Amino acid sequence: MAEGILRHLAADLFEVHSAGSQPAGYVHPMAIAALEELDIDISQHSSKHLDEFLTQSVDTVVTVCGNAEQVCPTFPGQHNRYHWGFDDPAHAEGSEEEVMAVFRRVRDEIYLTLQAYVQGYRESK
Repeated sequence: MAEGILRHLAADLFEVHSAGSQPAGYVHPMAIAALEELDIDISQHSSKHLDEFLTQSVDTVVTVCGNAEQVCPTFPGQHNRYHWGFDDPAHAEGSEEEVMAVFRRVRDEIYLTLQAYVQGYRESK
């Protein structure tokens, strides 16, 4: 969800990619649905392993879930590293509506955090 939101907010500023240390192999359907509610389409995104980016120059790394901060390597050219620990909604339990409520909550938390980050970045330039 973070990749889709950051692309939505700052495609004119950043080339945005996402990857994980243990990718699921698919984008969760509820993540797709939660972002669709904001007119953000991530239906064509894919789940990628961070190893795909180890040889690329990466200016800023943002980790957003669990122990990602501890397992994420340093990339060539990396200048910035941020960790914003959000709940992983894929681990939510309950009815379909209860799980969807978790996806929406986490989506909104990510959106607000990345919106503030992008606004601060724009103001500093």
